[in-house]
Amino acid sequence: MPVEMLFKKLLLLLIMMPLQRNSKACGFVVYQNDKLFQSKTFTAKSNFSQKIISSKTDENEQDQSASVDMVFSPRYNQREFQLYSYACVYWNLSTRDWDTYGCQKHKGTDGFLRCHCNHTTNFAVLMTFKKDYQYPKSLDVFSNVGCALSITGLALTIVFQIVTRKVRKTSVTWVLVNLCISMLIFNLLFVFGIENSNKNNKTSDGDIHDIDFKNNDVPQTDTINTPNPTCTAIAALLHYFLLVTFTWNALSAAQLYFLLIRTMKPLPRHFILFISLIGWGVPAIVVAITVGVIYSQNGKNPQWELDYRQEIICWLAIPEPDGVTKSPLLWSFIVPVTIILISNVVIFITISIKVLWKNNQNLTSTKKVSSMRKIVSTLSVAVVFGITWILAYLMLVNDDSIRIIFSYIFCLFNTTQGLQIFILYTVRTKIFQTEASKVLTLLSSIGGKKSLSSVTRLRLRVRMYNFLRSLPTLHEHFRLLETSLSTEDITLSESDKAKESI
Repeated sequence: MPVEMLFKKLLLLLIMMPLQRNSKACGFVVYQNDKLFQSKTFTAKSNFSQKIISSKTDENEQDQSASVDMVFSPRYNQREFQLYSYACVYWNLSTRDWDTYGCQKHKGTDGFLRCHCNHTTNFAVLMTFKKDYQYPKSLDVFSNVGCALSITGLALTIVFQIVTRKVRKTSVTWVLVNLCISMLIFNLLFVFGIENSNKNNKTSDGDIHDIDFKNNDVPQTDTINTPNPTCTAIAALLHYFLLVTFTWNALSAAQLYFLLIRTMKPLPRHFILFISLIGWGVPAIVVAITVGVIYSQNGKNPQWELDYRQEIICWLAIPEPDGVTKSPLLWSFIVPVTIILISNVVIFITISIKVLWKNNQNLTSTKKVSSMRKIVSTLSVAVVFGITWILAYLMLVNDDSIRIIFSYIFCLFNTTQGLQIFILYTVRTKIFQTEASKVLTLLSSIGGKKSLSSVTRLRLRVRMYNFLRSLPTLHEHFRLLETSLSTEDITLSESDKAKESI
């Protein structure tokens, strides 16, 4: 990070004093750090050398008979930082802070930083730097195609679930629709808003001639960033809707647990209203508290936004190695998401063992079911539970080659999650197949009047119908999670047979 007072080499220090007979001695001290000069106005976040020069001629702190001209040549990593501005200051013993009284900046032609003060005391140059961020390139084709397919699949799933709700008479519609809505909005924000618009701003090359020499105010920090409230808002919305998505993943798991495991007990009263308040309200509280705490602690700093989000992308800030425990990314995202994933995995394993992979003789829907159909049904549950997000933890390994492999697998499964939901919960339903077959028949008949014979139209219809019929691998024999069959019906059949056995 840049530095409060940065210079590696002091090229010239010229003390201009009147040539009088009673000339006074002058002493200088160079402090190697700023531990004795803790400012309340200026905050240094750098790890570079910080030096202060002290000079004194007599007991008078501000001897107007002496003036000081200082020339500095700063040394810093020009690939990472750009010199934005600097201020010529001295340490005011009365206020115990940096002050600019009697000090001015002078513009030189040799590329050095020049300061002039009309008194002798503890001097410093407070420099501010602008970090030259390496903004990432736009989303690659792989991510764009996956997100586009997910957005399309989610939109079609939402429309289908709402339009056919009364026909299907299933109770999982509300949870699935809310999950799809939150995931759809998150994908749209991710595609169109994840990139910081500051990447398009023109940046200077750090030339000293671009500095405003008339302004010699004490800066608030040693780094300067271009504020972007829009990027902060996008980061907060991405934070919120991704938490909403995970919350509805957890609520979907809880609902299936009540319906499939605790079949003899009815759902709690006002269950839909209760889960709706949780699904949309709890993430809002988490985001509001996170932003509020950060703003209350750093609101006076005009760059407080970067304590919440990153600069290179509009997402939560990555913590420094020594600040992980105070990171908003940890407490407002990683911790709650980890808790949700652990609980979802436990419920997923329970449902898989006790329902999906168990041949219950009392349930006709689980008799003579092939292993492939059970696998597809298991994947159907895994998708709405968000189990594939576990791959994100595998991307934390230190091996680069392994991390890249898991990164591609994670991108494949999670960017196409909306498409997976569309195939498993829309295309597989009988209603969708019937309506799609009618549409294809109508289209083929309209086009066939001009170019196709009746035999060709018939073959086309048969092929398309067979294609659609091949998608639902759990068509007749294993309909436990099929949206065309109400989950309550399965529960009732279990209850009836249990009563008969009694």
